[in-house]
Amino acid sequence: MPGSVILLVTSPRLPAGVLTAEAWDVVRAHPVYVGAASPQVDALRAAGATVTVVDPTVEVLLDALSEHGTIVWLAAPDGDEELARSLGLRLAREPGLAVLELLYGSWDPPGARVLDAVTVMDRLMHPETGDAWKRAQTHESLAPFLLEEAYELYDAIRDADLEAVREELGDVLLQVVLHARLAEETAGFTLDDVAGDLVEKLIRRNPHVFADTEVGGIDDIIANWEQIKQAEKGRASAVDGVALSQPALALTAKLLHRVARAGLTVDFTPADPLGAALFALVVEAHRTGRDAEAALRTAALSYLDAVRRAE
Repeated sequence: MPGSVILLVTSPRLPAGVLTAEAWDVVRAHPVYVGAASPQVDALRAAGATVTVVDPTVEVLLDALSEHGTIVWLAAPDGDEELARSLGLRLAREPGLAVLELLYGSWDPPGARVLDAVTVMDRLMHPETGDAWKRAQTHESLAPFLLEEAYELYDAIRDADLEAVREELGDVLLQVVLHARLAEETAGFTLDDVAGDLVEKLIRRNPHVFADTEVGGIDDIIANWEQIKQAEKGRASAVDGVALSQPALALTAKLLHRVARAGLTVDFTPADPLGAALFALVVEAHRTGRDAEAALRTAALSYLDAVRRAE
């Protein structure tokens, strides 16, 4: 009866030693071979497994197979695809030699590639071998890029270009990862802290999902979110927390929305005639349920097209 070569594949994004119970049973029961030392090798040895570093060739594996009957090959982070392919072809030609089995000892959880982004950013921010430009940045110097990338993502969404949306989301994520990495050295918090705060906020503000709060529809969900947010922030004014750096039309619309939601009546006329005229237009748009920012953007883009036609 032919022996078995068990190809053990593990996720390089999980801590060494994090394996399924089946994988642990296999590595403790059979000799393990691997092409290079690694933290995973150290973890297996510390747990009592017999691990030998060898040249990653088919002949070496078949020699070990003839000695032990069943062996485990601990694949490298890239999966050792070439070795697995060569071994599979050899066993297909000589089926009596062994059976090739594939065993996943661990696998990437959803979001695991974000860990790769963190690893790459750590490399880029290395004080000696990293990227000098990135190391020279501050939150303030990067702020314009954050706005630019957000606008480019907005453009991709507006154009319904899903491939561009994917790319631009990556550029926005770069800003998050880079800002968080800078904060490790300047403010004492990390990307894990950022993600942890987000998780806690999402759970806290969605009690209809994570607790026993009952809702009748989306309006109730929004109302609960705003009520919980208000309790968290302890804001004294209806307009506290409005992002003041947003474009003026959007800022005015947001202020009008906050004031209306609070049930306030405000007697106000801007001193500057041009400002007063623009403000009145946004007020009218708000009253009729229109988006002044989007309307002006549409007009500007139409003008852009007209300019190109005239050239």
